[in-house]
Amino acid sequence: MHFLKSTVGRKLVMAVSGTVLLVFVVVHLLGNTTIYSGPDGINAYARALRSLGPLLWAFRLILVAMFILHVFYGIQLTLENRAAKPEAYAVRKHIESTFSSITMIWTGLLIGAFIVYHLLHFTFQVTNPGISASRHPDALGRPDVFTMVLLSFRKFFVSLIYVGALGALGLHLLHSIEGSFQTVGLNSDRTFPVIRKGGRLAALLIYFGYISIPIVILAGILG
Repeated sequence: MHFLKSTVGRKLVMAVSGTVLLVFVVVHLLGNTTIYSGPDGINAYARALRSLGPLLWAFRLILVAMFILHVFYGIQLTLENRAAKPEAYAVRKHIESTFSSITMIWTGLLIGAFIVYHLLHFTFQVTNPGISASRHPDALGRPDVFTMVLLSFRKFFVSLIYVGALGALGLHLLHSIEGSFQTVGLNSDRTFPVIRKGGRLAALLIYFGYISIPIVILAGILG
C-alpha cells in the first residue's frame, strides 16, 4: 500500500492502466474498420466477439478496472497538484505546457461521459432500440451491426457527438502517450523528440481513424 501512497507509485499505475487502455483503443479501431468491408465484414467481426463468451467479459472487466484506476488516480493527482500550488499568483504560467496537458482532467471527464453514451448506444443498444443490431439480425442470422452503425451516423447530431468526443480523446492522447514514457523513465534528452513526434502522430492517426467512419457515412460515401 505504501507504493500507492507515493506520487511515483500512483503515476506508474496511471501509466500502466493508460497503456492498457491505449492498446484497447487501437484494437477497437482496427475492429471498427471492418465496416469498410460491408455487412459481411463488421457483422462477422461482431459475431466473432460474441463467440468468445466468458473470455470477452473477463477482458471487459479488466478494462473497467484499468479505467477506474486511471480515472481515480488521475483526479487525485490533479487535485493534489493544484492544492500544492501557491494561491498568491494572479496569473498561472505553464512552463513547457501545452493545451492538451493543461486540459487533461477535462478531456478525461469528457471521455468518461462519452464512454457511458457509447456503451448505451452500440454495446447495450438501449438509446435507439428501433435500430438495435441484436434485435434485427441480418440474412445470416448475425446481429446487423452494419445497419445499426449506418443509420446512427446518418444523423448529424449523433455524428457530431462522436467527432467531438473523439477530439477530446485525441487531445488526451497527445499528452498522455508522452507522459507515460516519461513516468517509466524512458524519456531522455535523446529520445524526447522521437517520443513526442511519435506520440502526436499516434494520437492523430487514432483520431482520424475513428472519425473517418461517421464522416464517410454522413457524407454518403459508405452505405
